[in-house]
Amino acid sequence: MEKRVPIAIGADHGGFELKEEIKPLLEELGFTVIDVGTVSRESVHYPSFAARVARLISSGEVQKGILICGTGIGMSIVANRFPGVRAALCHDLYTAIMSRRHNDANCLALGGRILGKELAKEIVRVWLETPFDGGRHRDRLCMIEELERELGRAHEGE
Repeated sequence: MEKRVPIAIGADHGGFELKEEIKPLLEELGFTVIDVGTVSRESVHYPSFAARVARLISSGEVQKGILICGTGIGMSIVANRFPGVRAALCHDLYTAIMSRRHNDANCLALGGRILGKELAKEIVRVWLETPFDGGRHRDRLCMIEELERELGRAHEGE
């Protein structure tokens, strides 16, 4: 039996409906979905859900994650605070493709109140299927990793 790759997904109330639409697509594409919530349209605080997904990526428990709030902005801000997380806010196919090709984004942020469900599904599909180009782009990711280490050392000295 083939092992299914895990992927984490989380949303606040503004992204709940879109999260529920995307989960079956992820399963269809062969992923094991780790849904960290929320579980309804009831108002919640997006940082909690963004942090849950970002921790799973940062720790290496999952390779990729998807975050959805009203605009995707808040989720991407929180996720990018975690070492090793490269969250990209995408509202079209081009930014989804380029976030993978040039930035090796491992977390996709979407706006549940901005995107129609069919476009959002296509963004997810394209994002998951697009490989990282490597080359000069890998050098730039190494620069980001070095900045993360520098900032980590700076915080340790406080």
